[in-house]
Amino acid sequence: MKKVCFVFTLSFLFATVALAQTNYRAALGLGVDAFGQATFFGATGKYFFSDHHVGQADLGFEDGGTIITVLYSYHKAIVGSRNQFRWYAGAGPSIVLVDGTDNVFALRPHLGLDFKPGGVPFVVNFDWRPALVLSESGDGEAAAFGFGLQFTL
Repeated sequence: MKKVCFVFTLSFLFATVALAQTNYRAALGLGVDAFGQATFFGATGKYFFSDHHVGQADLGFEDGGTIITVLYSYHKAIVGSRNQFRWYAGAGPSIVLVDGTDNVFALRPHLGLDFKPGGVPFVVNFDWRPALVLSESGDGEAAAFGFGLQFTL
């Protein structure tokens, strides 16, 4: 019986620590992907696979164009922020579908901040997302930024 109580207590403590590190598991909302020549508005979502490893998908629209972006991020809480501020970094591919021209494929490294105030079911994030074009058409963009406002689940 002592072993069962010990294992239960240990499991409870590990679960509590895991929940304290990530104050939400998933988020869905609106996002902006701003380039120098185009600004895409659309849906964005992210999911925490673990406390630090996050997948994000964005679908944005602009006049005559659509962008699909899938990102991997490593998230880490900023010390002293009570887990409200997190920095993150990662990368992923983007495809820009433009009417009347070739599609543009790009690699999108990103670096940003995530803010989730306690007791509020929203998260705000802002990141720098340069576009390193891999296709023959399209130009790279160093001054590309992302912004998201998401409802946490």
